[in-house]
Amino acid sequence: MNAVTRDQRERVIALLGAASADPDVRAVVITATGKGFCAGADLRGAPPGASAPTERVAGDVARMIRLGAQRLITAVLDCEKPVIAAVNGTAAGIGAHLALACDLVVAAEGARFIEVFVRRGLVPDGAGAYLLPRLVGPQKAKELMFFGDAVPAAEAERLGLVNKVVPGDALEETARAWAQRLAQGPTRALALTKQLVNASLDGDRAAALAAEAAAQEINMTTADAAEGVAGFVERRTPTYRGR
Repeated sequence: MNAVTRDQRERVIALLGAASADPDVRAVVITATGKGFCAGADLRGAPPGASAPTERVAGDVARMIRLGAQRLITAVLDCEKPVIAAVNGTAAGIGAHLALACDLVVAAEGARFIEVFVRRGLVPDGAGAYLLPRLVGPQKAKELMFFGDAVPAAEAERLGLVNKVVPGDALEETARAWAQRLAQGPTRALALTKQLVNASLDGDRAAALAAEAAAQEINMTTADAAEGVAGFVERRTPTYRGR
């Protein structure tokens, strides 16, 4: 299901940076192979001690989020070329945020978007609390994050998370057609337009991301966070105790 590993994350960041610097690149499409778009972060690759948060050094989690998930999303937001997400299946956690950070989102009819963090006992990261309210408003964003319910593609389109929903076998063709249209446009003007639109919604992005990292840092000291991750890794339903 294309869970994000460190190596995959760094490769995507590098490719987006290269796309910004290469004048021959006119548009970018982020998509996936297989039945899922991205199942979120690869929790099985979490650093040692993930099940014992009290042993962490203060600042470790915030640093990990800042240099990891936040860098990935920022690379999409700051890419100087228009970025299209072609969502072929489930986009969960950081996978959903990766798609929502893109400038345009095309989804297959079978795609789903899931704010999965609450199911793991975690605070949303990867700029989720920054992106979602700007797309659907604060009340709906909290509903999606508090309950963690799957949002089908058609509902995601109605909410404004997705620009267009197409049959699965038309996804690649549609994304390619949009990319070709963008590639034929005024690339620098599109880049500046993207910057203007993003900046108009920002307020203070640095403060929002710092608050997110701090919240995740605090949350990872709890037993419920350890239980949520352990339950996922062990393929069992976690038991939360509110501690």
